[in-house]
Amino acid sequence: MQRVEQEIARLIDECNYDEVNRLFGMLSGGKRLRAKLILKIANSSEQAPLLASIVELIHAASLLHDDVIDEAMTRRGKASVNATESSKTAVMLGDILYSKAFTELVCFKKDVAQTISASVTALSKGEMIDVNLAKSFNEDESVYLDMLYLKTATLIEASAKASAMLVGKDAQKYALYGKNLGLSFQIIDDILDITQDEQTLGKPAMNDFVEGKCTLPYIYLYKALDEDGKKRLKEMHLRELNEDEQMWIKQNMQKYGTIQKSFELAQKLSNEAMLAIKGDEDLENILKTMIKRSY
Repeated sequence: MQRVEQEIARLIDECNYDEVNRLFGMLSGGKRLRAKLILKIANSSEQAPLLASIVELIHAASLLHDDVIDEAMTRRGKASVNATESSKTAVMLGDILYSKAFTELVCFKKDVAQTISASVTALSKGEMIDVNLAKSFNEDESVYLDMLYLKTATLIEASAKASAMLVGKDAQKYALYGKNLGLSFQIIDDILDITQDEQTLGKPAMNDFVEGKCTLPYIYLYKALDEDGKKRLKEMHLRELNEDEQMWIKQNMQKYGTIQKSFELAQKLSNEAMLAIKGDEDLENILKTMIKRSY
């Protein structure tokens, strides 16, 4: 990972603008899940650290744009760039990171570069679908999961697939692993948004629903409620929730087991990913750590 951080620093320096260095320094690196995945799968490739760095720049750019769209004031417990600098600055920094990442992708073979670049198109499409879904209450699980795949899982899928291509491994098996890892990761995130507090999350608890996002626990809850309950839940959508409303949602989620049902889907996807790369202890451990995390 030290090599990856060095590569990221080099790429940012090559932008040749002190303001980019300053702004990028404000970002939290996060878990570096995608980079770790690439290093584990393609550990024998000299190009792996650069590919990991490119993917991390793409991920950082997508988060910058995501925060502007969501008008998020925090990211990973720190003030977001759009909160401290301006939305315009956050968008421009994201554009620079995307552009630099794509400039570096030309160093790779065509199939590897196409795999990563196609996932960025899918990611952007997923973001647009997510914004449109948030305008009204979505009760369709399949629609939500399709959006989740595009917005979150596709870049993780591409990271796994492209790194397998670098070292001649079965790209399709690793793509399935990455896709299911990405879906499981986001479902766990959706659960934690409800079960954890603001201090743990680094953002307000139950913020997804306030922003209009009907994640799986809410979709499952809606299907379980009677007509009065359905009406009440819809009325809470897209607005600040008081303590009584938050308590009502949590109590009913517990009553109908919607958190557990969401977790079971994440576990099922994780198990399928485990089978795809059976015997690779490092990748199995990434899955186990992800499914057990509390933040």
